[in-house]
This record gives sequence, C-alpha cells and structure tokens, in this order.
Amino acid sequence: MKSPALLIGAILAALLCGSPRAHSEATQPPAKPPNVLFIAVDDLNAWVRHLKVNSQARTPNIDRLAARGVTFTHAYCAAPACKPSRTSLMSGLRPWTTACYTNGSQGDFIPEGASLNAQFLKAGYNVVGAGKVYHGSFHPDEWTEYMSKEEVKGLPRPGGNEGFLEPLKTELKDEDLPDWHTVNWCIKQLEAKHDKPFFIACGLIKPHLPFAVPRKYYDMFPRDSIQLPPYREDDLEDIPPAGVKMALKEGDHEKILAAGRWKDAIQSYLASCAYTDMNIGRLLDALDKSPAHDNTIVVLWGDHGWSFGEKNHWRKFALWEEPTHAPLIWVAPGVTQPGSICDRTVDFMTIYPTLCDLAHLPIPQHVEGPSAISLLRDPKSAWPHPAISTYDYQNHAIRSEGWRYIRYADGGEELYDESKDPYEWTNLAANPELAPVKKELAGHLPATNKPSVKKEPRKGKQKKTDTEE
Repeated sequence: MKSPALLIGAILAALLCGSPRAHSEATQPPAKPPNVLFIAVDDLNAWVRHLKVNSQARTPNIDRLAARGVTFTHAYCAAPACKPSRTSLMSGLRPWTTACYTNGSQGDFIPEGASLNAQFLKAGYNVVGAGKVYHGSFHPDEWTEYMSKEEVKGLPRPGGNEGFLEPLKTELKDEDLPDWHTVNWCIKQLEAKHDKPFFIACGLIKPHLPFAVPRKYYDMFPRDSIQLPPYREDDLEDIPPAGVKMALKEGDHEKILAAGRWKDAIQSYLASCAYTDMNIGRLLDALDKSPAHDNTIVVLWGDHGWSFGEKNHWRKFALWEEPTHAPLIWVAPGVTQPGSICDRTVDFMTIYPTLCDLAHLPIPQHVEGPSAISLLRDPKSAWPHPAISTYDYQNHAIRSEGWRYIRYADGGEELYDESKDPYEWTNLAANPELAPVKKELAGHLPATNKPSVKKEPRKGKQKKTDTEE
C-alpha cells in the first residue's frame, strides 16, 4: 500500500497533467481581455474601517476600493502564516496536499507551471510583480519581469521588535520603507504602454513586523485613546492542551504585560496599517489615471489575520477568528456592483479559480478551491462551502457562517457558536446536543494529510521559529 505522501503525489501529478476544469459560468470571453491588479498585503488582519471589526482603524483608501466592488466580511486564510498561506493561494493547492504547513516547512511545494501567475503568462499576459507576493523562492521564468531587490538596497533596517515589544527607535520617512518603492515600480507598470493585457502583482510588506513606520502615522492614534480588544483572563480554561500550547508558544503575552506595551503594540499596528493604506491610495490613484482603469480587475487580500492578546495569544500561528480573518476585496468591471457586501464565508483558495474565471482562462485541474464568481455577481447567492484553515500538521479549523470547529492532531476539539459568541469565549465541543453540528463540520476535514518536513537547524546556528520569518 502506498504511503500518504506517495498517494498524494501521484494524485497531484495526475491532476497537473489532466484537462482543465470547466468554467463555473458559461459566458463568452470579452473582445478585450481584462487586466489584473493583484494586491497582497502582509499580516493585514480585519482591522480595516469598513469591516467594522475595530473602529479605531483608519484605512480610507482600502475602504474606497471596497466601495467600488464587493467586500467579503468573512474571508479566511488557508493557513495563518506567511509561507503556507501564500503557497496555497498561489498554487491552488491546500496545505495538506503540499505539506507546506508553517514558515518552517521545507520542500518545493509548487510544481512548475502550476502557479496562478503561470496561467496568465501562458495566456499571453505581461505578468509582472514586485515586493512580497510569495514567501521565499518562486519560479522566476513564470514572470515576464520582477522588481529587483536592488531597488530597495540600502534602506534603513529597524529592529525586529520595534513598535511591538520595544519602543520605536528608528526615525523614518515614507520612502525609507520597501513598500514605497514597490508601489513606485507598480505605478510605472500602470503608466507604461502595453501591447498585451497585464497582470501586476503588488506585494506590500507592512503591517508585518517590525511595526516601524514614520511617526506621523503614530500621531494619528494617540496612545491614550487606544482601546484593547475584548478579553477574558480565563479564556484558555476550556481549550484543549494543543490549543493552549498554540496560544502560548511564543510567550508574547507575558512579555507585553511585563513591558506595559499592550496599547503601544496596538497603536503601532494601526499606524503600520495606515502607512500601508497610504501606499494603496497611491496605487489606486495611478490606476484611476491609467487608460486601463475601466478594464482592470482588482483583488486585494491580507495573507492572514493577527491576534492582539485574545486568548493570551499574539501574532498569527493559531486557528481562531483573529489570526485567520483578513480582508478580501474584488472589483471586476461588468461583474461586481459598487458598494456590495458579501457575508458568505469564503477562504483564499477561491482567489485563484475566481481570477481564472473572470479572465476567461481555463481553471487547471489541480486547483482545489471553488470559484467565487457567483458571489461577485450576486453576493447573497447560495454558497455551500465553508472556509478551511490549516496550521501545522493535522490541525484544521472549519468556519461556516454559524460555527467554527477546530480539531487538533491529537484529537482535541473546539466548537464555537459564532452567532452568539463572536469572541469565541465558550468552547461547546463537549456538548452532546451539538454532536450533529460537529459531525457535519468534521465532514470537511481532509481524509489524508501529507506528512510535513521541517527545516533542520544548521550546525552552530539556532533554528529559526515561525515568528522570525
């Protein structure tokens, strides 16, 4: 009998060689193919103003993009860490298929020709990228052009914990951060004359740590006005051991409390989000002035959420609402309607097939997520798919419109009634009356998980944690 790894590998090879999936909607391709502006934002949680998760947020440019199309109020990452989230989204393959579960996962996870950008390149697009789109290496020949790292060489390097566990020390200007130059490069691409349709991927690093941006953004959020998130000291008492371990792994909560920096960390994050919002505004202004403005699909997504002390947890790297929930905005000319809000629960595995559908490209057979084009046309239409998030080997969360169900590798469980308990304070997994709910949600768990391979520490070097990458 084949091992799980060999079995999944054989299935994947067959899918990559198979025929494309049918389009989810049978429509005639337009005479002029649409362009794509693909905006990836690192560590951007749901703290954008229009989602009404945190009223302190000030994100006018992200909000004006949302007002142009469809914003998803319940969008979730495939994995709450940079590398597996981006690997899944860009490959169309779930973590349990690739074995990319954490930032420390090791391997070549995206087969050549399987990536999202490769599909547009094969379709005759100019496919260009800048900044952080993938986490780590990618196939360079699947891009027409990618911004050189020389563009950001010599910029200041703030300490990794500035604005978080430590005060801001580095004095910065807008142009001292890589994102400023990434957006400049993408603006030049928007301004250029194109003899082909374009796919521009703009990968913004902020608000990723360090939370170090020019002080004028901190001034927008006076420390005395900062509000802490809803919090219960006893929130971990009904969590299984695997969940408690996940919550406390980095020990950040004790460090934050000891330093008296809970409000400071939130202020710094809000400031970093405001800096990113400014850059997104520059990008949108350039698009508006571009001849391609009326024929360009725009999709914006944050690669995962971020926790700020809920369940004594900080950063991402966990399966609750805060570390998995992130913005997802679509503007598709001729498809989306301005000011639309979709409350259906989706995950980012929908992005790859939806872009293929919108551009009338065949969806490769290997892609594991469903297209959400039906929700772009009618945000209130039926949607049978829950969002699924995975972190580390055999740990999964199933998020439906009403429930979150978490099952850990050791069998530990959590169940939350999202309609009555949006902060996930009461674990209902032991309630026998809810066994049918658990059974239904557990039906979405993968039957097979490809075994993980972690990086081995180099001799004489300390092994990096997820936090450091």
